[in-house]
Amino acid sequence: MKNAFLFFFLLMTIQVIGQQSYIHCGKLFDGEKMYEEQTIIVEGATITDVKRGYIDAPEDATLMDMRDKTVLPGLMDMHVHIEHESNPKRYEERFRENDADVALKATQYCERTVMAGFTTIRDLGGTGVNVSLQKAIARGFIKGPRIFTAEKSLATTGGHADPSNGMKKNLMGDPGPKEGVINSPEDARQAVRQRYKNGADCIKITATGGVLSVAKDGSGPQFTIEEIKAVVEAANDYGFVTAAHAHGAEGMKRAVIGGIHSIEHGTKMTEEVMDLMIKHGTYLVPTISAGKFVAEKAKVPGYYPDVVVPKALEIGPLIQETCGKAYKRGVKIAFGTDAGVSRHGDNAKEFEFMVEAGIPEIEALQMATKNAAELMRIDDELGFIRKGYIADIIAVNEDPSENISTMNNVVFVMKEGKIFKQ
Repeated sequence: MKNAFLFFFLLMTIQVIGQQSYIHCGKLFDGEKMYEEQTIIVEGATITDVKRGYIDAPEDATLMDMRDKTVLPGLMDMHVHIEHESNPKRYEERFRENDADVALKATQYCERTVMAGFTTIRDLGGTGVNVSLQKAIARGFIKGPRIFTAEKSLATTGGHADPSNGMKKNLMGDPGPKEGVINSPEDARQAVRQRYKNGADCIKITATGGVLSVAKDGSGPQFTIEEIKAVVEAANDYGFVTAAHAHGAEGMKRAVIGGIHSIEHGTKMTEEVMDLMIKHGTYLVPTISAGKFVAEKAKVPGYYPDVVVPKALEIGPLIQETCGKAYKRGVKIAFGTDAGVSRHGDNAKEFEFMVEAGIPEIEALQMATKNAAELMRIDDELGFIRKGYIADIIAVNEDPSENISTMNNVVFVMKEGKIFKQ
């Protein structure tokens, strides 16, 4: 009986693993180019082949007819904050909500994101709940995108991402490397190692002041070059990609010279900084969505604390223009929204904003597939629809190279060979 049960179990396992899906694509954007009349063959979690024309599916395979759709790789958003979402009570919530409250609310943000076609995200700073969300999704407990997370962003004392900013003195304490606050190269190394211990798999620093922190400075530099180099050296030891939040030019210069892999926002970027980024191969992750969102909400009385409003009104409207200039200059760009500042699930609006900034539709799509995968050093398994790649596949009703707004209505989502939306 035991052997018979084992044989039955192995047989069922083989059937599941061997199950093939044939996807007939009217148009196929493979992460780099657009093709017509293609067939994708998926087995398990892997794309086993991509063929020209509509290939007949075997009797035991599943056929998915998408001849009236455009099929693309699962999209990647390189800048989100999956734990939270902007609202007028956001600054109070950190005093009221426990980790369990944060996690339970975030499950809906995770589901919204993957249902919008974003199968991979880079979470650039939270409380540490982001690591638990990453694990829960990977184990299949909740629906959501694949998460690469920085866990807690690294800040300097009083800088953007210092968790005690805006608190009364008896609550401030003196956060240090364990809490993600550094003031020396030695602190920097310790903070990176602590992030590794806590479960991070990438690193983010706040190289300048920020818009939404409860502090006056929105763009001045906040890390020394020596501190940045120490962060990057320690991160490189663990194979971590690094990112730097930066609005002001001096902070960007230091980050690029220090070896940071991507500049987030890049609001007041100068041509000098652009040329440095081109020289060093540094990516820009623009987050136009967040700029537009904060500029709009800053006009709503009481939505943000008073100290935030002038920063939001100044910096928010600049990001889209800077993105366009950086693209024309030749800076490498990867797709990112800063969702959490803006609404989770609305990530694809960024495509329209990028096109408005002067980026051709096909290149905007590449920025959320090919470029994002290259930035994260995962372009050997994700970011493309090619033989041997992970089966992250989505579909939209129209050709986005002709109508980019169709990306706001993803009608099919497959992640690792499993269908999330059909």
